[in-house]
Amino acid sequence: MGLESRLPEFVTTRLDWVVNTARRYAVWPMPFATACCGIEFMAAASSRYDLSRFGSEIMRFSPRQADLLLVAGRVCLKEAPVLMKIYRQMAEPKWVMAVGACASTGGMLDVYGVVQGIDKLLPVDVYVPGCPPRPEAIIDGFMKIHKIIGGERIADRKHGD
Repeated sequence: MGLESRLPEFVTTRLDWVVNTARRYAVWPMPFATACCGIEFMAAASSRYDLSRFGSEIMRFSPRQADLLLVAGRVCLKEAPVLMKIYRQMAEPKWVMAVGACASTGGMLDVYGVVQGIDKLLPVDVYVPGCPPRPEAIIDGFMKIHKIIGGERIADRKHGD
């Protein structure tokens, strides 16, 4: 037997890459859908567009089990404390996606009772444009979330913020 057969076989890689790959393909969204953007999100999760190919088919309706808060549609001022409480209850790491013009900027509802963009309440990672956005745009938002997750470093992550 040669020396090559007695050496242990091993693979080296970065821990960041392994952890981020596992996170990227197991994003569990919690939909906070209040309007027509929620219907488009349901279409994106249907068999025609197949959101499950990105590992996001399991919708979590408990913030403690979700890592992506998907805000689709308008957010009224009375809903804002509930949305912030849901975000605080989510475990780290967590991401936020604003789907549609209403969640991103308040949309055409420039009235006192509607939050003019959820970025006034929460840190938003990805904005999905449209009124309502097409399912393809929502899937593109998921791909942008995957790219953000893939580029994160474990050592740089702030815990408890």
